Amino acid sequence: MKNGTTHLSRLGKPIGAILDGDVAEQCGALCVRTTADGHLEVLLITTRQTRRWSIPKGWPIKGLAPHEVAEREAWEEAGVKGRAKRRVFGYYTYIKVLDDGRKCPSVVEVHLVDVRRMKKVFPESKERKLAWLRPHDAALLVDEPELKSLIRSLERRAALRAPGQIGIVG
Repeated sequence: MKNGTTHLSRLGKPIGAILDGDVAEQCGALCVRTTADGHLEVLLITTRQTRRWSIPKGWPIKGLAPHEVAEREAWEEAGVKGRAKRRVFGYYTYIKVLDDGRKCPSVVEVHLVDVRRMKKVFPESKERKLAWLRPHDAALLVDEPELKSLIRSLERRAALRAPGQIGIVG
C-alpha cells in the first residue's frame, strides 16, 4: 500500500455509505453449463473498466423481475442464451466505481443461469473477455470473497447431481 494506506482505510467512505443505507442493488447471473464429460463449468467475464474477472450483472430494470434482469445481463455481457432460476442463489457485495469516479457500495442478487446456447456476437462482445472454468478455478480468479464462496458452493451442489443429470441442483 502506498503512503501507509490499508485496505480498510480505503473502504472508509463506502462503509459509511453502507451504514447510512446508501447501497446500490444489482442483479447478477452465475452462468453454468455441464460439459460432455459431465463436469460443471462457470462462466466468468471481464469488467469493462478494470478488466477484473466477474459475472454478468447490472442495474434493476423496471418491469422485469430480478431473474429476468440476470438473463438479460447474461445475454448483453456474455452472449448467453439460457434460463435463470427465479430463486435467489445468493448475494455478494463489492465497491462499484461509477463513471464519474465515485465509489458506491453495491449488493448483487445472484441467480443461477442454465446456459443453453452461446452467441459469438452480442452487444458487449468487443468489450469483454469470457472464460469457462471449473468452479474451483473460477473462484481463484474473482476478487470478492462472497462471490468466491458462491462459486465454490457449486462444487458441492454438482456432487449432489445424479450421474448423467444436466444442470444444477437447487
